[in-house]
Amino acid sequence: MSCLMVERCGEILFENPEQNVKCVCMLGDVRLRGQTGVPAERRGSYPFIDFRPLNNTTHSGEIGTKKKVKRLLSFQRYFHASRLLRGIVPQAPLHLLDEDYLGQARHMLSKVGMWDFDIFLFDRLTNGNSLVTLLCHLFSTHGLIHHFKLDMVTLHRFLVMVQEDYHSQNPYHNAVHAADVTQAMHCYLKEPKLASFLTPLDIMLGLLAAAAHDVDHPGVNQPFLIKTNHHLANLYQNMSVLENHHWRSTIGMLRESRLLAHLPKEMTQDIEQQLGSLILATDINRQNEFLARLRTHLHNKDLRLEDGRDRHFMLQIALKCADICNPCRVWEMSKQWSERVCEEFYRQGDLEQKFELEISPLCNQQKDSIPSIQIGFMTYIVEPLFREWARFTGNSTLSENMLSHLAHNKAQWKSLLPKPHRGGSGGGGGPDLAGQGAEKEEQTGTRGDTP
Repeated sequence: MSCLMVERCGEILFENPEQNVKCVCMLGDVRLRGQTGVPAERRGSYPFIDFRPLNNTTHSGEIGTKKKVKRLLSFQRYFHASRLLRGIVPQAPLHLLDEDYLGQARHMLSKVGMWDFDIFLFDRLTNGNSLVTLLCHLFSTHGLIHHFKLDMVTLHRFLVMVQEDYHSQNPYHNAVHAADVTQAMHCYLKEPKLASFLTPLDIMLGLLAAAAHDVDHPGVNQPFLIKTNHHLANLYQNMSVLENHHWRSTIGMLRESRLLAHLPKEMTQDIEQQLGSLILATDINRQNEFLARLRTHLHNKDLRLEDGRDRHFMLQIALKCADICNPCRVWEMSKQWSERVCEEFYRQGDLEQKFELEISPLCNQQKDSIPSIQIGFMTYIVEPLFREWARFTGNSTLSENMLSHLAHNKAQWKSLLPKPHRGGSGGGGGPDLAGQGAEKEEQTGTRGDTP
């Protein structure tokens, strides 16, 4: 059987769906079939951690495990046939909710363009299906289903695949974060300075990139993958490792679902490349690159949004803003996101400490307090970007609202800083920690991954 399959964690590439079905079925893991024939676990990869190599004692002639941590994480997919390929239509739990909850969810969607939209409440009302429900609504609202002649069932299946490829055990990088970023992106796409120039393709790309920008995130950052010699770090040569993985995984699901199979090949190839460009832009290590370019454009007043390249650049900026907009939300939601991302940092730090690895910046719960992390993140990452975004929008109502929340939230965190002891600084490290931490996922990490 001639078939192109790249066996990499979280991704399967194929030349045509028929060949892929054969390959996937051959590689199907029987362990995942229950008595009913439905997989016992969700599709997608799992950040299983194999601690056995780390627990072995050093034998004669061997290098200690401290220096020989080959692979702490295993993103291995089981290569079982997906529900879609087995012809089993995913059932959305949303439809099992009673009318009271459905009514409340519908009422919230009528206000999806408001900046105070509570994604946590919406996720509860949709029984954990916030990403699928939100995207279906936004695709309909923006007329994308009609414009691109999308099949609604196929769209729903694709979105379920994306939602299930997020890891619900991650405190921060999960499907709720993806839904939150998508809702923010929707708000930004409505900004008057941008909205009048956007094409349906621009809107679809922006929403898809927002929804899938962190798909299959393992809950640890790029430096962790590099220092543990993870195979994804090797695959992408230590460059935008997670971002590349998110993009390639998204393309795999697009092809598997055949959502865009009816479009011309040249168009689907362009969509795939533009999605990659958008998702790769969320790499926090490229923050200064994009910020400098935006400042130059604004200084020279040479942005021409009639030009597709300039529109694409502003979509990149919009997605970067959406990815790190948590400090610009109302305090109650912003605080919850901050606690979630720091919990994820601390979990990574606990792993590193347990196996005698150097603890990454912002990941030491004993030294890095939530207030100090957040103040540094706001000062060095969020404020510079959102001030330039406000310049672009002409200080729109939304931009002023976000900057107001940002100032308030920063003051709140300052009031919660550990009190310094006489003769020394308070525990929890100074705000400069987030400067070093501009590697820690989205929040100060690799790739649009943290608040």
